[in-house]
Amino acid sequence: MLDLIREAPIGQAIRFLSRNRLLQHPEEKPDFKLPAQYIALLKGDDPKPKRRLPENEKEDDEAQSQAETGPSRSDTADRSEDPDLEALEVTRTLESVRTAPYTNERLRAEQMLEIEKTKTIPIVPQKTSDGVVLVDWYTTDDPANPQNWSGGKKSFVVFILCFYTSTVYCAGPIYSTATEGIVNHFGISPVAASLGLALYVLAYGIGDLLFAPLTEIPIVGRNHVYYLTAIVFWVLSFPAAVVNNFGGLLALRFWMGFFGSPALANGGATVGDLYALIYVPYGLSWWVLSAWCGPAIGPLIGGFAAMTKGWRWPLWEIVWMASGVLVFLLGFMPETSAANILLRRAQRLRKLTGDTRLRSQGEIDQSNLSASSILFSTLVRPMEIMMKDPSIFFVNLYTGYFYGVFYTFFEVFPLVFPPMYGFSLGQTGLAFLSCFVGVLVGLVSYMAYLRWYMIPDNIRNGLREQEHRLVPAIFGSCLLPIGLIIFAWTSNPSIHWAVPLLGVGIFCMGHFFTMQSLFIYIPFSYPKYAASLFAGNSVWRSGTAGGSVVFARPLFINLGVGRGVTLLAGLSTAGIIGTVALYKFGKKLRARSKFAQS
Repeated sequence: MLDLIREAPIGQAIRFLSRNRLLQHPEEKPDFKLPAQYIALLKGDDPKPKRRLPENEKEDDEAQSQAETGPSRSDTADRSEDPDLEALEVTRTLESVRTAPYTNERLRAEQMLEIEKTKTIPIVPQKTSDGVVLVDWYTTDDPANPQNWSGGKKSFVVFILCFYTSTVYCAGPIYSTATEGIVNHFGISPVAASLGLALYVLAYGIGDLLFAPLTEIPIVGRNHVYYLTAIVFWVLSFPAAVVNNFGGLLALRFWMGFFGSPALANGGATVGDLYALIYVPYGLSWWVLSAWCGPAIGPLIGGFAAMTKGWRWPLWEIVWMASGVLVFLLGFMPETSAANILLRRAQRLRKLTGDTRLRSQGEIDQSNLSASSILFSTLVRPMEIMMKDPSIFFVNLYTGYFYGVFYTFFEVFPLVFPPMYGFSLGQTGLAFLSCFVGVLVGLVSYMAYLRWYMIPDNIRNGLREQEHRLVPAIFGSCLLPIGLIIFAWTSNPSIHWAVPLLGVGIFCMGHFFTMQSLFIYIPFSYPKYAASLFAGNSVWRSGTAGGSVVFARPLFINLGVGRGVTLLAGLSTAGIIGTVALYKFGKKLRARSKFAQS
């Protein structure tokens, strides 16, 4: 628990006020001794790692003595004869392996590390040609390494991230429960009132362009972006609940979406910090589920609140949820970026030893970054790749489309359940739980697929062709039009309301399968440009969803619910053809692409 508090903003404030006398890092404690492998490298030797770190003062002295006198003859024996030392060669370069493309070599390295995590084996840092000693984890089970944290600590961090993500997503659709009151209060049309949701959704896509690359800068890390933007989001939620000018309300909604975007832009990266390659989909699944909880729960709690307390009350609920998020982020959210953790460790070691040769790889990497290169990678390159690579063009087009279709539910549900089934505003909010149920079924099915097929297959056979990960997407793409057709033609007073909601659940289950598969396909196929592609995809999806909110109501009023939703279902069948084509011809397309990894 003290480690969590120390790394959280509150802990950092306590350290600053106490001048680092409280909540100290190991390097700041009086009894800390520089590991023997670092002493040897700084003295010019090339040490071979010991089987275990010294466990008492006597062993410490022996290790340091050996490091000072250099390796013995027995230490220079052929390492291939000792499987333990061969394994250590993997851990020696582990951090560079983790930032490398998603290959079988990386998979084997991480599998080897999983075995070695049960032992305390020193990791020998690399020394560059110009004499710089790259600060790394001290041992294979170094507690500072997020991937070595206990299951409980990882789960708690994922919980905070999910709570944060769910709140940001909830703050969008909860606005839809206040639109009737907004229409009456400001004297505007329902379409104009829908801009409060549309601008919010659009803004959190635009925010991704800024905040996603920021967290990849080692000196910034994940946590600073999370809590600073969350503070702004929380502050803006107060005037949004009391503003008496519609233009002001729209501006506040836009900026709330913008500053809420880090949870959506960087949540996947935080999960990747915590888990090994083949287990990342587990953590991502929970994070994606939390993203669905917001749109499902927002209309529920907002609907009943608006019925009893008026249209401003759902906006006050955003304030309360944001307050809870802020408490967790400020009090308990640790830094998970390995680059940032090692950078700060290097700073402490330089202060301790006075040796400027101790540097982290992140410090070296960020010295080569420039504002122009960051802007190019986030603004220009995603568009360039999309225009030149048909695979990415399809992924953006398809994910944007069905993401937009989902957001039309916030306009079509009020046209179906109150007039056809006599639902109140709160009961209409309850109907959105069908989305959550559909995704929950998809989550359980997807985790079973991972547990009993994908992960065992990766362990036995290594990483197959990237298109192998598209199998759930093919199944999901078929469910999308099926669910929409069921909803379209069973939304009738003569048919029980549970039947159209079944269609909604089927659509959302297909949405989950398709989104998960395509979002795993992108980083495996385009690892070098993954961050840029995700940022570009986010803007594309958010822009489509924002536009869908505006045009949905006129579409369904003019065509009717049945024909309007059927039109959307018909267009979504093109996604089946595209997904199957990507599965079948993706390898050939990647071979021709200068951006993809074959």
